Amino acid sequence: MFSTNYPSRNLSAINMEKQDSSQKEKTADDLPNVLVLGPPSVFKVYERQFSDKFHSLKPWESAIPLHQFLSTHAGSVQAMFCSVSCPITTDILQKLPELRFIATSSVGVDHIDLHECKRLGVKVANAGSVFSEDVADMAVGLLIDVLRRVSAANSFVKAGLWHQKKDYPLAHKLGGKRVGVVGMGNIGLEVTKRLKALGCIISYTSRTKKPDLTFPFFPDVLQLSTNCEILVICCALNDQTHHMIDKNIMLNLGKQGVIVNVARGAIVNEKELVECLVKGEIGGAGLDVFENEPDVPHELLKLDNVVMTPHHAVMTEESFMGLFEVVVRNLDAFFANKPLRFEVCSREG
Repeated sequence: MFSTNYPSRNLSAINMEKQDSSQKEKTADDLPNVLVLGPPSVFKVYERQFSDKFHSLKPWESAIPLHQFLSTHAGSVQAMFCSVSCPITTDILQKLPELRFIATSSVGVDHIDLHECKRLGVKVANAGSVFSEDVADMAVGLLIDVLRRVSAANSFVKAGLWHQKKDYPLAHKLGGKRVGVVGMGNIGLEVTKRLKALGCIISYTSRTKKPDLTFPFFPDVLQLSTNCEILVICCALNDQTHHMIDKNIMLNLGKQGVIVNVARGAIVNEKELVECLVKGEIGGAGLDVFENEPDVPHELLKLDNVVMTPHHAVMTEESFMGLFEVVVRNLDAFFANKPLRFEVCSREG
């Protein structure tokens, strides 16, 4: 799903080696076990550094099936590091009776059975705010690309059509557009800061009204969509938000409406989105996420008013560096019985 052109590794830059000088170097047998599932892209980048601190159990390198691998190591796994590409189901959790902590490389935790984790007393921590600025940059970049037709114009020039057709279709200005932000967490706040600076008229919906924000608040996305022409989706995927952006919402945006999704693909009813785009019932879309990744609806490949990226919003050198630091510190904290950062699930009761 992701590019294999990973960032350069510079441990001095993240300053992860400030340890007690009296601490003796540990052998691999002395290091705490961490089960790695996915594996997360950041693990591929920082595997050597990760292995200096933890003994990584890597099922993809084993010839035996995953369920057998888990059973083999069940008694020695207290911590797991996983990616969104690997669902952490009840079945997996029950195969790991000693598991007490899961660190995920994502902000979203819809791939983890949180109810079962809570029941079993397994703590879960996500990436927190590490990705917020980079994802917000991507959201605004996708929006500008769709409105100003940047990718389409790039293809126009590279195809040699400038000489043939001379004129290129008019695009749309971003400033003054009414933008609705769906989800006002860390990413939504960063998106709002950027769009405000670009002269957009902001409104939002979220689980609760934010007392520090002066932008108009709407209690649900239906009401929000009647008051804007662009939606930027930044919320979590859960039972309430699954397919929340449906045809009714899209039609409310109007024929010049644009949807930008940097959250999770299944928040949007993808079939209805494709239908609205093909029929010209909305103006365009900027999509970093899809409902059945890495599969993308073939109809979208033909539309120059749709800009797509391969779930890549978090993929910067800076965010990977920050994520590595957060994960290592959380694993260190867990094994030292200290408080975790960005904990989203703790023991029941």
